[in-house]
Amino acid sequence: MSVSAIGINHKTAPVEIREKVAFDPASILEALRLVQSEVKLDEVAVLSTCNRMEVYFRGDESAHQRLVQWLTKHHMLDDSALDRCLYVHQGEEAIQHVMRVACGLDSMVLGEPQILGQMKDAYQFARNAGTLGQLLDRLFQHTFSVAKKVRTDTEIGSSAVSVAYAAVSLSKKIFTDLSNMTALYIGAGETVELAARHFLNQGVKNIIVANRTLERGEALTRQFGGKAITLSELPESMPLADIVVSSTASPLPIVGKGLMEESLKQRKHKPMFMVDLAVPRDIEPAVGQLNDIYLYTVDDLKDVIDENIKARSQAAEEAEDIVAYQAEHFLEWVSSLESVDLVKDYREQMNALKEHELQKAMLQIQSGESAELVLQQMAHRLTNKMMHHPTRYLRNLTQGKDTQLEQQAKELLGLNKDDSK
Repeated sequence: MSVSAIGINHKTAPVEIREKVAFDPASILEALRLVQSEVKLDEVAVLSTCNRMEVYFRGDESAHQRLVQWLTKHHMLDDSALDRCLYVHQGEEAIQHVMRVACGLDSMVLGEPQILGQMKDAYQFARNAGTLGQLLDRLFQHTFSVAKKVRTDTEIGSSAVSVAYAAVSLSKKIFTDLSNMTALYIGAGETVELAARHFLNQGVKNIIVANRTLERGEALTRQFGGKAITLSELPESMPLADIVVSSTASPLPIVGKGLMEESLKQRKHKPMFMVDLAVPRDIEPAVGQLNDIYLYTVDDLKDVIDENIKARSQAAEEAEDIVAYQAEHFLEWVSSLESVDLVKDYREQMNALKEHELQKAMLQIQSGESAELVLQQMAHRLTNKMMHHPTRYLRNLTQGKDTQLEQQAKELLGLNKDDSK
């Protein structure tokens, strides 16, 4: 019984690949059921964010090869597209990896807290799809506890850094004063909410929230003020925006080059700062070619983020120690399950043997045979059958002259016990 993890992230794959293998939240339940059935996995869960796509699963030795083939076919990729950027972890290495991801130790921004919420979403998706079993369910629960302990016992979350915060830092290099800027947020999820909070702290109070459903957008404006609109109203509101932050789950771009060309005309080419935090991308790459538009994707934020990593390196070392210890603790639980399974299998085998011989003896007695003779025969058969495999093993053991194994065999069979006491 072991867990494996395969995936790609911001370190191994560019955004062009990551956006192709991202799973749409609206279809992920069906995808989970499909992959479990078609790849023949015992358990499976998928974590899909703008910076990574990972599959956690339990299956046979060749399961990960079948899984790669399934992902390639499902996302309509070239056969070698994933091979160049895919990583595979198994056993203890996979367990540590899952915990490191949840603690933000493998994130673009070291220690960022959003990944834990995304990991919890992955857990809930798998639960709802019915693709979790005892092992992955326990691993997720243990991982959440480890992430909480890391947050409590280290300083890894002491400063508010994230991809959203990195976007704010970058905007201050474009605009020296943010207080008179108007920000347009496309989407109303956690990433946009975090960006809005960071920009508000920097003095940006004029905001517009564009979302597919007006209700979600209004929920965000109730927190930060401003105006909520639908996506269809973007052409009217885009020219008002100095700062645009977009993070939706749309499978296709929302903002095109034509819209931005018209917006720049209405703004008389006043500069615009745009950040696309979505994977797949919300803003067409061609927008970045326009004069007076500064467009950045999540990959472009890496230099800003690297500065924050240095400040968290000490806390990360402490967190790594916690993860290593807790991974060992989880493996002990897995080993205990395997021991329980072994005992269960042995008991079932012995009970089946007992029932078989008992039924045979009862039929003999019912046919008129001597009860005493039948009991003697049953005892003889039971003894021989129970001793058969251990006796063969002991013969091979003594020929090898391994005294340590002989001693263990004596302990197992109770031959060291003094029955006279």
